Amino acid sequence: MASDKEYLDFVLEQLSGADGITYRAMMGEYIIYCRGKVIGGIYDDRFLVKPTQSAKRILPDAAQELPYDGAKPMLLVGDIDNRELLCELVSTIADDLPDKK
Repeated sequence: MASDKEYLDFVLEQLSGADGITYRAMMGEYIIYCRGKVIGGIYDDRFLVKPTQSAKRILPDAAQELPYDGAKPMLLVGDIDNRELLCELVSTIADDLPDKK
C-alpha cells in the first residue's frame, strides 16, 4: 500500500522546526532526510525512524516495525502531534549517524 501525500505533508509540517528536512519519493513511499542523512521515512502511512541510541532513548516504548518485507526494523513514531518531540528526535538521529564521505 502506498503512502498518502497528505500524511507526508502533515509529517513535514510537524518537522518544519528542524533544520534541513527534505524527502524523496520512492516506490510509493517517502524517505525522510535531516541535514542530508536518511533518518527514516513514511511507509504505509506510518512514520518510521532509524533505531539509533538517541531514538531509543527518546522513544523508549516505541514498537519496532518493518517498513517493507526484507528491511531492518525501524521505530514507529506514535505521537506525531508533538512537534517539539519530533524535531528533537530527527535532529538527534541525524547527530547519531555518520557524516557523508
